[in-house]
Amino acid sequence: EVEAKYTRKMQALRDEMDLRRKTELHELEERKNSQISELMGNHEGAFGAIKNYYNDITAKNLTLINLLKEQVEDLKKKETVLEKEKAEVLLQNKELTGPLQEAQDLVAELQKKLVHYYRDKEALTNSKAHLKITQKELKDLQWEHEVLEQRFSKVQAERDELYQKFTRAINEVQQKTGFKNLLLERKLHGLLNLLEQKEVELNEVIAASNLSPSAVSLVSHKLEDVLNSKNATIQDLQQQLARVCKAHNDMLQTFEAKLTAFGIPLDNLGFQPLSFPFPGQ
Repeated sequence: EVEAKYTRKMQALRDEMDLRRKTELHELEERKNSQISELMGNHEGAFGAIKNYYNDITAKNLTLINLLKEQVEDLKKKETVLEKEKAEVLLQNKELTGPLQEAQDLVAELQKKLVHYYRDKEALTNSKAHLKITQKELKDLQWEHEVLEQRFSKVQAERDELYQKFTRAINEVQQKTGFKNLLLERKLHGLLNLLEQKEVELNEVIAASNLSPSAVSLVSHKLEDVLNSKNATIQDLQQQLARVCKAHNDMLQTFEAKLTAFGIPLDNLGFQPLSFPFPGQ
């Protein structure tokens, strides 16, 4: 009974489920058909719109193609005209090639001249600056030159004055030295002559007196003493003469050195200074 009961319930449930399934299938079928109808309507509308769109595009393209054809014809005509103009321009260009080359050469030469111009301009600027510096240095040198000329004039005046003093001094010294040397030489010659005379007189006295050898010896010793004294006097005079000659020569050398230092030639003295030799030379 239970099995029959549940078999009935299962059958009833199965029938109910079949009915529900059929109902749902029917609803699904209706919705599907509705959607299909709606999609077909939408597709037809879209197809019509696309068809109209492409028809419009095709018409526009045909119009554009016709317009472009006309433009192409116009462009061909213009191209023909441009070809003619091109040929004329090429001919003119060929005719202008020579003047263009000349103009380019002229431009290149002018550019070189321009470079030289800038270089010369810079050199001129530098030269002007250097000229200003040189002019300033020239002014300084002129001022120094004037100062040096004044100093030179002063030194020249001092040199002339010193030259005159030296000339007077050398003349006086030469006169005094020459006179003194002459006196010394005369005195020396007088003493020598006197000595010779005394020797002769002594020999005559000895010969005339017939003195003994001891007396002759004594007289000889005395005579030798006298001669030694005279010889000492002669040597002293010779030394004095040598000192005077040396002082005179030293003074001449100093004077010549001073003249050389002041740039005065020795020939400008107007006389030849005497250089006395030392005794024995």
